[in-house]
Amino acid sequence: MIEIFQYDFMINAIIASVLASIAFGIVGTYVVVKRIVFISGGISHSAYGGIGLAFLVGFNPLVGGILFSIGSAGIIAYLRKKGIQFEDTLIGILWAFGMALGVIFIDLAPGYAPNLMSYLFGNILTIGVSELYLILSLDLIILLIVGIFFRQFQAVTFDEEFASTIGLPVNLIYTLLLIVIALTTVILIRLVGIILVVALLSIPSAISINFAKSLKRMMFLSTLLGLIFTIFGLILSFYLNLASGAAIIVVSVIGYLISLLLKSKKIFIKNR
Repeated sequence: MIEIFQYDFMINAIIASVLASIAFGIVGTYVVVKRIVFISGGISHSAYGGIGLAFLVGFNPLVGGILFSIGSAGIIAYLRKKGIQFEDTLIGILWAFGMALGVIFIDLAPGYAPNLMSYLFGNILTIGVSELYLILSLDLIILLIVGIFFRQFQAVTFDEEFASTIGLPVNLIYTLLLIVIALTTVILIRLVGIILVVALLSIPSAISINFAKSLKRMMFLSTLLGLIFTIFGLILSFYLNLASGAAIIVVSVIGYLISLLLKSKKIFIKNR
């Protein structure tokens, strides 16, 4: 275990795991409770269009991902506000459109696009210091927004009708929540990739919802579980020479299955 800390890339990966766990532990709680996992998937996959555009124009791919994911969040919020039918179908179209744009932009970009697969399937081992600062900045923004609007997010997440009756601007708060989700998915892209973002965003919170009795406790437990899954997956990928993103997700799914067994055992004992 000690030899892991002899490599700078492993130290960077561990720091990234800690920072990312804070973001998806908090935001994933809203995603699971609000049941908008599919919407989160649409936002994350549309980010690929921004990554492709960044390769074409020549700037940081994560910045392109941020711009496209926030734009997608705005479009989804607009569709919801207008009450357009078949919202899930339109989100699926947006999902596919973002991926297609990314492929086209990358094809148009001159030369070879380095580390492209890491954006699809993640490679936490390639995260550099500049990306750590970017993740830290996004973390601070997410914590600031959630800290200021915690009660509003809580009201909209659990009961939109109640939130509306007490005078809260539900559509605006929901849009802001989607933007926070967009920022979180961009962080996760470098950890597990666009393809696997939804899993890591939802699994820790899906576990914690069965064991935590309040939103704050659920956020804390989700953050802790996310950190355990990412670190353990990182260690597995290092020693077994596996893809880091895939290893993290496999560990997370195993953790989820264990939680189901613990929950069923708890119910069985309670009913005896």
